Amino acid sequence: MSEEFEKIVADYQKFPTQFQSAMLATTSLEGNPHASYAPFVMDAQKNFYILISDLATHASNLKATGKGSILLIEDETKSDNIFGRKRLNFECSITIIDRESQEWSRIADRFQERFGKIIEVLRNLKDFNIFKLTPNEGRFVTGFAKAYKISSEDLNNLVHVRG
Repeated sequence: MSEEFEKIVADYQKFPTQFQSAMLATTSLEGNPHASYAPFVMDAQKNFYILISDLATHASNLKATGKGSILLIEDETKSDNIFGRKRLNFECSITIIDRESQEWSRIADRFQERFGKIIEVLRNLKDFNIFKLTPNEGRFVTGFAKAYKISSEDLNNLVHVRG
């Protein structure tokens, strides 16, 4: 592996840690698109967890279709070129974590560690659920002609996409 590629892989591994929230793309059963965002925590296997209310459109869509997409994107003010912003996106399968499970408590604790006292309130609201977003495939883009495909078989492996 070249030194330059090793740097890109290291950047990919670190990139999600720079964000507290992810952009979400969901669709209704009728195919109507919806864009939104949600704060997240991530585990070592690159699963994303979001704590959202059933009242939110994206929660209804995720429940109905079982799939969605997330996007992490470099701040416009930090980008060298607005057309080539660094970004990471994943197409995901969705699972709702059982409120009565130890996993729910463990993940809610992680939310509380990361986001503070507000989670004490949200975790007790019955309309709030934790959704697990499991990446199926993705793409990490670091600039023009610098796109890397990510496969669910190995979420740590990047494959350069050539035109």
